[in-house]
Amino acid sequence: MQPRLWLLLAAQLAVVRGSSVLQQTPAYIQVQTNKMAMLSCEAKISLGNTRIYWLRQRQAPSSDSHHEFLALWDSTKGTVHGEEVAQEKIAVFRDASRFILNLTSVKPEDSGIYFCMIIGSPELTFGKGTQLSVVDFLPTTAQPTKKSTPKKRVCRLPRPATQKGPLCSPITLGLLVAGVLVLLVSLGVAIHLYCRRRRARLRFIKQFYK
Repeated sequence: MQPRLWLLLAAQLAVVRGSSVLQQTPAYIQVQTNKMAMLSCEAKISLGNTRIYWLRQRQAPSSDSHHEFLALWDSTKGTVHGEEVAQEKIAVFRDASRFILNLTSVKPEDSGIYFCMIIGSPELTFGKGTQLSVVDFLPTTAQPTKKSTPKKRVCRLPRPATQKGPLCSPITLGLLVAGVLVLLVSLGVAIHLYCRRRRARLRFIKQFYK
C-alpha cells in the first residue's frame, strides 16, 4: 500500500474512536526486555478474506501522533510486513476469529499502543488498542509479612552439679580400707576379751558355790 494512503489512514485513526467490532486483549501488557509479547485482536463479525492490519503508535494519542504500519495478515500470503520493519521480530497469524500479533525479542523502543484495523468501504474499523510497555526489570510482588509469635519460656530446674574425675584417689581408698581393718581387729579383740572375762566369772561363781 502507498505511503500517502497510510498517512491518510493515520490521520483518520487519530480522530476516530475504537470500535467494538474488533476487541483487543489485553488492554495493557508489560514485558521484560528480550522476551516475547502476544497481542490479540478478535473479530466479532465474519471477515471472510478481509485483511487485518497492525499499527503502532509510539506516543500518546494526539493530533500529530505518528502511526507506523507493522504488518498485515492476508488469507493467501500470510504475514506481509511493512517497510523498514524487522521481519524476524514480527509475525501475524490467525486462530479462528482471533488475529495474533507476535513480537519477539522486544526492546524498550518497541513500547507504544498497538492497533488492529480493517479497511471497509469506505470506513475504517479498528480496535481500541493495546498498550505495550517494555522494561528491563518487572516489578516484584511484595510478600506478605509474617507476624512473629513470641516464644514461650520454659522454666527448667537447675541440674545438680556433677563431679568430674574419680571420686576417690588411691591414697584415700587405701586409708579407708585400713580404717575398716583396724575397726574389725579392734572388734575382734574386744569380743575375745569379753569372752575371757565371762569364762573367768563363770569359774569364780562355780568355786564359790562348791
